[in-house]
Amino acid sequence: MPSTQRTYAFFTALLGWFAVIAQLVILIQGRTTSLPEAIIRFFSYFTIQSNIIVALCFSAYFISGKWKVFFTRPGTQTAVTVYIIVVGAVYNLVLRPIWHPTGFQIPVDELLHSVIPLLTLLFWLLYTPKAGLQWKNSLTWALYPLCYTVFIGVRGAISGFYPYPFINVTELGYPKVLMNGMVLVLVFVFLFLVLIGMGKLLAKQKTIS
Repeated sequence: MPSTQRTYAFFTALLGWFAVIAQLVILIQGRTTSLPEAIIRFFSYFTIQSNIIVALCFSAYFISGKWKVFFTRPGTQTAVTVYIIVVGAVYNLVLRPIWHPTGFQIPVDELLHSVIPLLTLLFWLLYTPKAGLQWKNSLTWALYPLCYTVFIGVRGAISGFYPYPFINVTELGYPKVLMNGMVLVLVFVFLFLVLIGMGKLLAKQKTIS
C-alpha cells in the first residue's frame, strides 16, 4: 500500500472511531432511559452502524487475515461508501433543518455526517480498485439497508422508539413509513448503480491510459 493511502486510511479510521466513541459518551451522559436501553438505541442508528463499518474498513488496512480481505475488497468499499453517502445526504438534506445540536455535539455531528462521508467518498475515488464491480452487486448490497428498515420497524413496534422521524410509525402511520422505507432502499440501489457505473468508466479510462 502506498504511504499516502496508508496515511489516509489511518487518519480516517482514527476520526471514525473518535466520532463514534464520542457520540456514545454524549448519549450516555444525556440519556433519559436505562443504560442498556440507551446503548441499544445508540446502535439502532444507521448513522452509527455505517460509521462503525467505515472505521472497520479503514482499520482493516492495518491488520491481517480474513477480516482484512473482506473489508478491503472493492465491492465492500463501494457498498460502504454508498451507505455513508446516504447518511450524509439524509442528515444534511432532511435532518439538519430540524436538529440543532449544541456544545461538543456540534463537531461530533459534523464528523459523523459530513467529514467522514466526504473522506470515504474521496478515498473510493482515489484508491479503491474499480475493475470487477458488477451491476448485480447492487441487489446484494441493498440487503443491509432493507434488513435495517425491517429491524427498526419491528423493534419500534415493540419499544415505541424510532431513531428517525421519517420512519416513526407512531407519527406517520404504517403506509407512509413503508413508502419512505421503499423510497430509501431505491435510493440506495440507485447510488449503488451510479458508483458501479463510475467505477467501470474509471477502470476503462485507466486501462486505456
